[in-house]
Amino acid sequence: MSRPVRVLLADDQALFREALATLLGVRPEIEVVGEAGNGAEALDRAAALHPDVVLMDLHMPVLDGVAATRRLRVEQPGTRVLALTTFDDDEDVFAALRAGAVGYLLKDVSADRLVEALLAAARGESVLQPSVAARVVARFAAMPEDAGPRAQPLVVPLSERELEVVRLLADGGSNREIAAALFLAEGTVKNHVTNVLAKLGARDRTQAALRARALGLV
Repeated sequence: MSRPVRVLLADDQALFREALATLLGVRPEIEVVGEAGNGAEALDRAAALHPDVVLMDLHMPVLDGVAATRRLRVEQPGTRVLALTTFDDDEDVFAALRAGAVGYLLKDVSADRLVEALLAAARGESVLQPSVAARVVARFAAMPEDAGPRAQPLVVPLSERELEVVRLLADGGSNREIAAALFLAEGTVKNHVTNVLAKLGARDRTQAALRARALGLV
């Protein structure tokens, strides 16, 4: 993006919000436009400020983060929600993703990784903590054949472009070769590969190819 990503912080712990605002405030690619102490306040602030991304805690009073995310998806479809929470239990993970969050991170994430995730979320890309992504893939890979479409057994599905990338990746293509085949910049392919690894919960290209094949994506 040519301008800083506008971020709204939603967390019921004021001290954490203030620390996060200070941390992100020194990054030129991020602009913290507001704060909210609960889900209802987050909805009001989002309606007034129109942020690119809401960094959303899930466990908050008045209206929790999952319910707020679900409403934001309807009321502010141009605003992305990135869940940032202390908990990584399956119930929270799947509830947040089903509600429309584009990503799920834990509060022990590094500052650099958090900024990368906010930038990716603003572009409409999905970001998952590796441990979370691995469990998501495992859960859906274990589902019966008739439980859902075989082509995309993921909570956060691969986009059409990401499917093209993972198919070429599974054939052994390098970033340069994939870029040439799809008429894309090599840097764009690198970003797609990063997203594919996260969504598949894979640590490298080989593991991504194996998991994609196991899930019937290639």
